[in-house]
Amino acid sequence: MEVAGERIRVQALVQSGLSQVPTQYVQPPQNRLVHNCPPTTATSDSRSFPDTDADVPVIDLLGFDPDQVCPVRESIGRACREWGAFHVKNHGVPVTLLDDIRRVGLTFFNDCPMPEKLRYACDSSSAATEGYGSRMLVSSEQQQNVTVQVLDWRDYFDHHTLPLSRRNPSGWPHFPSDYREVVSKYSDEMKVLAQKLLALISESLGLSSSSIEEAVGDFYQNITISYYPPCPQPELTLGLQAHSDMGAITLLIEDDVGGLEVLKDGDKWVNVQPLSDAILVLLADQTEIITNGKYRSCEHRAITNSNRARLSVATFHDPAKTVKISPTSEMVNESSPAKYRGVVYGDYVSSWYTKGPEGKRNLDALNLDS
Repeated sequence: MEVAGERIRVQALVQSGLSQVPTQYVQPPQNRLVHNCPPTTATSDSRSFPDTDADVPVIDLLGFDPDQVCPVRESIGRACREWGAFHVKNHGVPVTLLDDIRRVGLTFFNDCPMPEKLRYACDSSSAATEGYGSRMLVSSEQQQNVTVQVLDWRDYFDHHTLPLSRRNPSGWPHFPSDYREVVSKYSDEMKVLAQKLLALISESLGLSSSSIEEAVGDFYQNITISYYPPCPQPELTLGLQAHSDMGAITLLIEDDVGGLEVLKDGDKWVNVQPLSDAILVLLADQTEIITNGKYRSCEHRAITNSNRARLSVATFHDPAKTVKISPTSEMVNESSPAKYRGVVYGDYVSSWYTKGPEGKRNLDALNLDS
């Protein structure tokens, strides 16, 4: 979210030549990535350390060949149980389009003058508004009985893309000239892929192919292009604080810099290796609720570095805010009672932005066993 009256962007801070991170970007010690010291210090825990021996699964969708659907479905089910995340290749989205959206995003952030970028600034009075911003996620830290806001080291442009009644390309940049066309095409391709993936995820649970999508309803899709400038003190910051996404399914691509990490088994951060022609699938909180916890949403974070800017493109597919999400009846029985209480999605979104994500605490609050 934008802070009222503030139009400062992280990229502008870096361009000013600062050598120290401003205090509002300094993460509390327990959230920082710790380098080259054992997880026994008072300022860290084992979750701070990336696991270099594990890799997020890569699943070949084989162009959705109907003769190969069984092994693909099994691989997806295993990845959803064990990770909540997986890469897909041969996914049907033109690789040229993946390259194009990375290109227009980088051109906007790197070559568009800051005054021009600020013409598209988000509404600073409300959360998650469309446009160019820097403060979508704001966490709070208690310091000497005072609540201090801690900000992520990133800028972004958020686009409201679906349903079509929300899509207004005239509010998006036209620098470069094909920016709006590329984002619109990308939106349409991501919707189709999300539908196909949710069908396979449903089938991997023994449900009908339409089960999860019917529970979600018509997609509300946002595309967020995030830009993570180089950071003079990366050991003190996060590009994106640890969280799971609040909707149904997220599809993400990135450049070759790297910096995304996913949490494995609740205690190990795993580096996600960038794959230029693949798309990373992240299960989100509403899918965990619908599947009654059989499949877990993926907690993830972005770290910073001092040398190179990083770009990612995340496409979120969410329910409408009026939809009530509950465990699907097929996943609930005597031996597997409902684990989550139902929630109206708009209420979940409000809690997520009001309290901050802090890992998966908003989802944990719905757990009937807690």
